[in-house]
Amino acid sequence: MSPVNIGVLISGGGTNLQSLIDGIKSNKINGQIKAVISSKKNAYGLERAKNNDIEGFYVDSRKFNDNIDFNRKILKIFKEKNVELIVLAGYLKILSKELVKEYKDKIINIHPSLIPSFCGKGFYGQRVHQAVLDYGVKLTGATVHFADEGTDTGQIILQEAVKVYENDTVETLQKRVLQLEHEILCKAVELYCEGRLEVKGRKVKILEG
Repeated sequence: MSPVNIGVLISGGGTNLQSLIDGIKSNKINGQIKAVISSKKNAYGLERAKNNDIEGFYVDSRKFNDNIDFNRKILKIFKEKNVELIVLAGYLKILSKELVKEYKDKIINIHPSLIPSFCGKGFYGQRVHQAVLDYGVKLTGATVHFADEGTDTGQIILQEAVKVYENDTVETLQKRVLQLEHEILCKAVELYCEGRLEVKGRKVKILEG
């Protein structure tokens, strides 16, 4: 089975990107990252790409008329690199309907909560963990899902939970959830690259290997 060509979208440090790179190097993921695109010029994730001989791109949204043209530039790069799967690894921009349609059920996102809790517009980064602590829930976690035209509304692929402790801070909780993110994002990409994810309506079935 040929390796799946992967494109990764980032906005920050790229720790989830690094977990994918490590998963590919250890032969757990039958894929190859063909391009990393960042919405921020100084995102450390671009350095991670460079350090691993992966082509990186900074696409400045301010140079485009609107979000549609911005996303068309991203789409153009991915098409030129023959990208088959897009992974959103801490990406903070909104995908256009055109891009989502072009890669229907081929865009995987990671979110630091148990969707449908603490997700949607405005829930990103530390804001998610602060909301979890403020609400007083006993469990949180991470969710990997397919991206659609909504915000955190696509079909769920994998979810795992972590306990919330009384003495947790945003930082301690974020650290535990991030470790979980790395694990289940890699697992979801691994399953995709093995052709073991079947989408049926709202549900994703994991096929036997």
